[in-house]
Amino acid sequence: MPLPLYLLAVAVFAMGTSEFMLVGLLPDIAPDLGVTVGAASALTSAYAAGMIVGAPLVAALARDWPPRSSLLASVLVFAAAHVVGATTTAFPVLFATRIVAALANAGFLAVALTTAAALVAPDRKGRALAVLLSGTTVATIAGVPGGAALGTMFGWRAAFWAVAALCLPAAVGILTGTPARPARRDETAAPVLRAELALLARPRLLTVMLLGALVNAATFAGFTFLAPVVTGAAGLAGPWVPVALALFGAGSFAGVTVAGRLSDRRPRAVVAVGGPLLLTGWLALAVLAAEPAALLVLVFAQGALSFALGSTLITRVLYEAAGAPAMAGSYATVALNVGAATGPLVAAPTLGTAAGHRGPLWMSGLLVLVALLVAFPVTVVRGRHRLPG
Repeated sequence: MPLPLYLLAVAVFAMGTSEFMLVGLLPDIAPDLGVTVGAASALTSAYAAGMIVGAPLVAALARDWPPRSSLLASVLVFAAAHVVGATTTAFPVLFATRIVAALANAGFLAVALTTAAALVAPDRKGRALAVLLSGTTVATIAGVPGGAALGTMFGWRAAFWAVAALCLPAAVGILTGTPARPARRDETAAPVLRAELALLARPRLLTVMLLGALVNAATFAGFTFLAPVVTGAAGLAGPWVPVALALFGAGSFAGVTVAGRLSDRRPRAVVAVGGPLLLTGWLALAVLAAEPAALLVLVFAQGALSFALGSTLITRVLYEAAGAPAMAGSYATVALNVGAATGPLVAAPTLGTAAGHRGPLWMSGLLVLVALLVAFPVTVVRGRHRLPG
């Protein structure tokens, strides 16, 4: 894989750390800025909304920019938002910085996905995407626990400063290692924006975006509420929470790595085998949540299966949107973040039901089941580069 892919992954690591670490920092942010924890939780919703809106918006506005310029500008804006966030004493200002950071993150990811696909041979998009998304998986393993540790030792602002600092080597890497404008392999002129947006009317593209969103919603429904499962249903002490989160992150890294070698040539096998296994795993986790050993093993397995299946589906979005070279990455980003925003929203109410802490796990299973019901009746994958539609 080309070196620029790994440089892009460094930036994805910084942005993934910022996106996920906020949950652990809310109890410290709220009293410091004079708001309730419930009000502070709006910061996560603001970020999710910014990601969903920002991906197509920034991709459309920057479609005529050289990719290196778009990527560099996004990283620098993201870093600046965290500097302002680390120094503000006003909650509305911090709220605004989260929206700005999300817009920059979404714009970066949309362009990075397209750039990654352009840096490799047409039949290696899956492997390129695996390298890029490894930044997110490493963030769940090291970045998020590291941010939480910084917040505990030095206050929540230190975590924001750390994310801003991580952006600097990423910016240097992008400036020195990413081509100003990767050559188009087909040597044809880029289609106009209207033509790229028209691809969204294709049932095949919409179907695979829906599948990607459903699987990612299942992932975040379970992952977001993993802590109460560990300390509640399993009865483990608080220090086991970062262990479980790290196991999920390690599994996600393994899943992305393996899927990266299969999603280009054998996507049907990944979806047809991985989908039922993922459903079975969420149901088993809900049933066996009170057994610590089973819980920890299944957490690793679900991280691997979730990201293997999810990254394969997002790769297929890039294939189905190949006729939209500037906007394809934004379509994949929207699918990812609609899932990330929807999963916790639909899982949270289950905590107040008889299922208790296991409720989000049952919801994850339900979301995967819906994805399978959508996928299989219309034939999961036909041919090498096709998805249901």
